[in-house]
Amino acid sequence: MPRALGSLSASGEPEHSQDARRLRPEERSGGPAGQVTQPAGGARRRSCSQERMAMAATGAEVKEPQRHNGCLVRLSNPHLATMKEDLLYHFSLGTGTHDFPAMFGDVKFVCVGGSPSRMSAFIKYVAAELGLGRPDEDHPNICTGTDRYAMYKAGPVLSVSHGMGVPSIAIMLHELIKLLYHARCSDVTIIRIGTSGGIGLEPGSVVITRQAVDACFRPEFEQIILGKRVVRNTDLDEWLVQELMQCSSELAEFNTVVGNTMCTLDFYEGQGRLDGALCSYTEKDKQAYLHAAHAAGIRNIEMESSVFAAMCSACGLRAAVVCVTLLDRLLGDQISSPHEVLSEYQQRPQRLVSYFIKKSLGKA
Repeated sequence: MPRALGSLSASGEPEHSQDARRLRPEERSGGPAGQVTQPAGGARRRSCSQERMAMAATGAEVKEPQRHNGCLVRLSNPHLATMKEDLLYHFSLGTGTHDFPAMFGDVKFVCVGGSPSRMSAFIKYVAAELGLGRPDEDHPNICTGTDRYAMYKAGPVLSVSHGMGVPSIAIMLHELIKLLYHARCSDVTIIRIGTSGGIGLEPGSVVITRQAVDACFRPEFEQIILGKRVVRNTDLDEWLVQELMQCSSELAEFNTVVGNTMCTLDFYEGQGRLDGALCSYTEKDKQAYLHAAHAAGIRNIEMESSVFAAMCSACGLRAAVVCVTLLDRLLGDQISSPHEVLSEYQQRPQRLVSYFIKKSLGKA
């Protein structure tokens, strides 16, 4: 299948102007990073279908890339200053029992992914690439007191599992960001590496997310807090997107594109699959939805990117999402490639991000 319209080639050059769009909902109001945003001026919300048509037809200018040299992790919670001890329950770590600056103060790169086994494999790979250990060397799980998440460290790289879906990664991110804050880390880059379903891409293609959007193609993360709707933007770091694309061009190992990523709350109905236990729509409905998504610049679908982008942006973390596509959703719903093929696909984001880290440290 030819590369989809609106994607970027491995050289980083746009093949079609649509993918250069940065979607901006008309109702979002401005404000400091991390603060609540609400529909501006009481503007009436459009329906999902109206949003999809608008996103497919219009766009906003691309921000100039920015580098965040020397930035400290920031929190947006005044209550933490009054706490004598901060217990990161799901990590089984706490400021009263662990010396965070000594344990994590040198961290510059944080990579997060769904499963503990994948993140264990990643830390072994990146450690060997950086000359910090043998390929077969084990790296202990720092979160041994819990089975919720796993965490591994090699030099300036931290590798953490986040489970599946928005709730799981959100819980992990709250505690991870506080860990980085308590450790007084600075100039941290955090990257989600994972798998996804592609839209109009060959299986095995890697998508670097320009912007995370919701199931109505809006570039926002919505959460109900104390009974009220709270919206945060889902911008990701443009400079980091370009750096990762350049690294892929230098590696020249697999097809890589830049595009928007749709984050859903479900693997089945939320992503328009026809093979779940429940389904109330037709193949024609599904195809119309996925083609509208493609027209809006969306190149893949997963279940974590929106809250990841929102929380990292609010806390001053330079962030990116790099996911491999396991199938083309325009052609089917079930992932049927052989295990060894899928395993190799899953290694592609790891190889790209590892190369980026090596290059950033001057070891490439």
